[in-house]
Amino acid sequence: MKGVLNLNKEPGMTSASAVARVRRILGERAVGHMGTLDPQGEGVLLIGVGKATRLFDFYLNKDKVYRATFTFGYATDTLDGDGAVIEDGRPIPEEAALRTALTKSVGAVEQMPPAYSAKSVGGVRAYRLARQGLTPQLTPKRVEIYSAKLLSFRSPAAEVEIHCSSGTYIRSICRDVAAMLGTVATMTAIKRTRCGAFTVDDAVTLTQLEMLGARALIPVETALAELPRVDAPDPLYASIANGVRVAIDAPDEPFTLYCRGELFGLGKHENGLVGVKTNLR
Repeated sequence: MKGVLNLNKEPGMTSASAVARVRRILGERAVGHMGTLDPQGEGVLLIGVGKATRLFDFYLNKDKVYRATFTFGYATDTLDGDGAVIEDGRPIPEEAALRTALTKSVGAVEQMPPAYSAKSVGGVRAYRLARQGLTPQLTPKRVEIYSAKLLSFRSPAAEVEIHCSSGTYIRSICRDVAAMLGTVATMTAIKRTRCGAFTVDDAVTLTQLEMLGARALIPVETALAELPRVDAPDPLYASIANGVRVAIDAPDEPFTLYCRGELFGLGKHENGLVGVKTNLR
């Protein structure tokens, strides 16, 4: 069994729990998600099955779109609705000021991850340290926020749509936008509507997966169709299969490498030679 599952994760379950459910439903041991989604979050969670789990790095780096609710006036220790309230009674911004702050948040930024995050600090997850009452020594990470739009505002809650690079914390955007406005806010809902070319409209729920089984999987050939395709001449089949790099024309990475109509995997172009970077056979 091999393929990519576009799962519509329901809120209230961890990404690891979703993977465990998929593993049980499909009866396949090699299952892994390709970019975590907070327990509170719902929407697109890409899951690799079989050798498609090798595409983790490829999909982890895809841009993403989220719809989130920022509720102003109070803050929690986790920056989301699952945390303990640490500040309350702060001002609620005006809609015009909020629109301006969201616009100012767009661009390349050095973003400080939340204390309650999966970031590794000295080999320990930051959230584990935070739960012990310790302050994780986190460092800012450069991320790109491509757009930040206000969809609706019903005081004190604002629904926003964020298009961002991989590794961006929407909770941190909520915190930072509130700070621009001289107040605090908590992310009380989040839905990932797109990851790369995969959208929530095409995603399947766990209930649907139970009915569809392996039919719900997207073949790796289809999942990677967005990439340039290189077809090596038929006589080179054995060489490529044995890991030999061959002299053929290919674009810069990433691209898919085929021979005799068979997908070998993601290709690698180095020193004028082409070989398999990520084997999917």
